[in-house]
Amino acid sequence: MAKPPLVLIAAGGTGGHMFPAQALAEELLARGWRVKLSTDARGARYAGGFPEDVKIEQVRAATFARGGLAEKAKVPFQLLAGALRAAFGMILDRPRVVVGFGGYPSIPALSAAWVLRVPRMIHEQNGVLGRVNQIFARRVNRLACGIWPTQMTEGLDAVFTGNPVRAAVQERAGAGYIPPGDYPMDLLVIGGSQGARILSDVVPEAVARLPDEIKRNLTVAHQARDEDLERVIATYEAGGVAAEIAPFFTDIPRRLSECQLVISRAGASSVADISVIGRPSVLVPYAAAAANHQAANAKMLSSVEAAVVFPEAHFTADALCETLLSILTNPKGAETMAQAALRAGRADAAVQLAEMVETLGRKDPK
Repeated sequence: MAKPPLVLIAAGGTGGHMFPAQALAEELLARGWRVKLSTDARGARYAGGFPEDVKIEQVRAATFARGGLAEKAKVPFQLLAGALRAAFGMILDRPRVVVGFGGYPSIPALSAAWVLRVPRMIHEQNGVLGRVNQIFARRVNRLACGIWPTQMTEGLDAVFTGNPVRAAVQERAGAGYIPPGDYPMDLLVIGGSQGARILSDVVPEAVARLPDEIKRNLTVAHQARDEDLERVIATYEAGGVAAEIAPFFTDIPRRLSECQLVISRAGASSVADISVIGRPSVLVPYAAAAANHQAANAKMLSSVEAAVVFPEAHFTADALCETLLSILTNPKGAETMAQAALRAGRADAAVQLAEMVETLGRKDPK
C-alpha cells in the first residue's frame, strides 16, 4: 500500500513563522497528507500546538544577524551541513512539496529541495518580503503572501492567500459587530504576547481624557508588561475608567469578537485576527521592526479605511483621545470600518495554501 504524500514544512524560530505553519499542517493532515516540520530550537518552543502526527526535525539555527565575526564565519558551513542533511532525508523519503515560512532555519530544506528539484513554495507573513524569502523568491514554484500588497522585487508573481489564523479565531470569523453607542462598550488593547510599553504610556492617559458620558459606558482590557502594570492600573483608576489589566490574555479571540474597538501593534498575526473577525482598529506599528514591516502590514487595513494608523512619533495621548472620540461617537463610521476590515481578511487562508500545495504535489515528476 502506497504511503500518503509527504509535505515538508520549514519555518523559523518565531511565533509569527510557526503559527501559520501549524495551521497549514492541520489542514493538510485533515486532507490525508503526512507532515514533517523542520525548525530550530527556538521554533521548537512554538511547536507544542502542532498535532502529534507531525514529525518534528530540529535543525541548528545559523544567521548572519547575530554573533561576532567568528560566529558569522561559521554560518555558511552550518547552512551547508544542514542542506546536506535535509537532502539526504529527502532522498530517503521524498516530499511531494516543501513549504518555507521564512527564517534562517528554512534555508536548509529549501536549498535541498531546489537542488533535488522537489516542488517548493514559500509563504510570507508580513507586508515586506523577509530576508530568507527574498533569497528564494525566484527559486520556488509559488509565492504566497499573507498581507496585500506585499513589498517585493518587481517581476515576482505572488498570490494573496492571507495569513492562516488559529482555530479559536476561525470560529469567530465574521462575528456580528455591535457598533459603539450609549450602552456598555469594550476597548481591547494588545501589543504582542507581552504588551508594548508605548501603548501603556499613551492609551490609559488618552482614555482618561475622554468625556464622562463615554467613560461611564467603557470597559478597557489592556495587555501590559509586568513592569508597567502598576502605573497603568493607577492611570485608569485616576481617570475613573473601568479596566482589566494583565500581562497576557488567553482569550483574545473572544475579546476581539466582543469589543467595539481594538488598539494594537501591527504584527502580521494581529492584523490577520482583526481582519478575519472584522473589527475597527487603531494600529501603532513597531518602529524598530525589520524593514519597517509592521507599517507595511498596517496598510492592508488603513488603505481600505478599516484602521487608523499612528507612527510611534505621532502617537500621543491628545492625538489618540481625539481619534477614540471620533470612532466611539460615530456608530455608522465604526460599522463601516468593521465591514472594511472583514472584507480585507482571508478566513480561508489555510485552505488556499493547502490547495496550492496539492496542486504543486500533482506536478512532481517523481
